[in-house]
Amino acid sequence: MADDGDHQILASPEQPHPIARSDSSTSSSPSGTNEPIIHQPIPVRPGLPTRKSSGPLVVPRDSSAVGPLEPDFGPDDVRAMSPRRTSEDLDKIGKEAREEMRRHAKALQDSLLTIFTRIEAVKEEHDKLDNNNKFLQKYIGDLMSTSKITASGSQRKK
Repeated sequence: MADDGDHQILASPEQPHPIARSDSSTSSSPSGTNEPIIHQPIPVRPGLPTRKSSGPLVVPRDSSAVGPLEPDFGPDDVRAMSPRRTSEDLDKIGKEAREEMRRHAKALQDSLLTIFTRIEAVKEEHDKLDNNNKFLQKYIGDLMSTSKITASGSQRKK
């Protein structure tokens, strides 16, 4: 431990360890005593490993090294044991996927139609309320003008 720059400090029975806490009941030593200074170890960075050059990455077009490499899996490799699908299996999976897509599209169309009919019903209700509102505004306006006419006529008679 002492070789890598660590300093060991041993506490004697009559002198407390320099890092240890002192209790308030023990007498504190004056600040003038020579206490050893504790230094932190200096970290040393490990060296980088050396690498071999990968060589040029440019390959001529006519080279046989161009193109995908066929992987060669051993008989005990899990990737070699994965199930292979036949064309019938793929056709069946494709038909099931298309049928599921059709069902989903039909459900979306039905939902869209329901939303459209609801929008039409709300529009009709809005138009009906708007017409009733206009009628009531006209009716109230007529009542107000009639009350003004009758009020001004009754004041003249008095």
